[in-house]
Amino acid sequence: MNKVINKYLISGFLKTIGNVVLVFICLGVILNLFEEIEFFKDLNQGMSLPILLTLMFIPNLIIKLLPFIIFIASMWYLISIKSNKDLLSLKVFGYSNLKIILMLAFTAFMLGVIIIFAINPVTSVMIKYYEKTKSDYSKDIDHLVSINKNGLWIKEMYDDNLRITTAKTFESPFMNNVTIYEIGQDNKIIRRIESEQVNIIENTWKFNKANIFIFDQESESSTINNFELYSIYNFEKLNSLYKNLDTISFYQLTNEYENLTKKGYTKELLNEKINIFLSLPIFLFLMVVLASIFSIGSIHKSQNIYYIFVSIITCVIIYYFKDLSIALGQTNRVSLTLAVWMPVIAIGLFCSIGVLQINEK
Repeated sequence: MNKVINKYLISGFLKTIGNVVLVFICLGVILNLFEEIEFFKDLNQGMSLPILLTLMFIPNLIIKLLPFIIFIASMWYLISIKSNKDLLSLKVFGYSNLKIILMLAFTAFMLGVIIIFAINPVTSVMIKYYEKTKSDYSKDIDHLVSINKNGLWIKEMYDDNLRITTAKTFESPFMNNVTIYEIGQDNKIIRRIESEQVNIIENTWKFNKANIFIFDQESESSTINNFELYSIYNFEKLNSLYKNLDTISFYQLTNEYENLTKKGYTKELLNEKINIFLSLPIFLFLMVVLASIFSIGSIHKSQNIYYIFVSIITCVIIYYFKDLSIALGQTNRVSLTLAVWMPVIAIGLFCSIGVLQINEK
């Protein structure tokens, strides 16, 4: 009998999560599709490419919103089993409030684990395709930054000429083993600049020692100490281009950590992303518990509107609390790792108090 009831609870909960996910997918498709159509409106593309890119983008968005989806789905499901008296029937069979909550919370926890190890590798490939396709059609082709297995590559225009910069490694605040090619309008190399290390903390790049090769009718070379070169890029701008690590799966983060740091990804951002993944199952677990604290107290249907209002306000508060926490981490007020876990710890403390009161009802 217990197995049948457990299956009934879990299947109903998963069905509710599926319904909420579908609602968010529909909203996401509508909103993002307009953005993609606006992007491609002058590029002579039909509707197929915007629709395809939207479908590539939405799964990653759903994962980011999953804690709020789980919270809303939990509220919805718990209100429904209260309204149709199923909650009362479950208590007759010996199911306490705490047992029901833990069963649903553990289901959410396992869902988070599955997403990290099974779904995230797929969504990371999808978002990588999305970004690559968008970059291929981008109008801003005069300025381009790319990181690949050969290191950092920067393309930028200056005084109607082209500058291409390559660096083997990129770590605050330096580029190492740097080579810069300056190419004229006739597609001929004007000069080449080489340096072992360049400080790019500001837009004026500073070379301790630069070897400069000038190519004209009579090629010549020289070595200049304390050489300076202006660029539209500095360390903060370059680093900001790689704050979004959605194209990298949890498996890649943990197994290719050293290679990613060599390519220019900062350890702080990699650690932040790893902790975001690790905290996801626990976050989902706590969101179920939090939803139960707000919704399981009374059996009166008249309070359903109140629960809906509470769920919306709670989602907004948690969303902005997460943003505030990450902002504190990025401004070095707290460590990025602690910034990721602060919302989880805060919700956990609140739930540990509230869940004891629920079990008594």
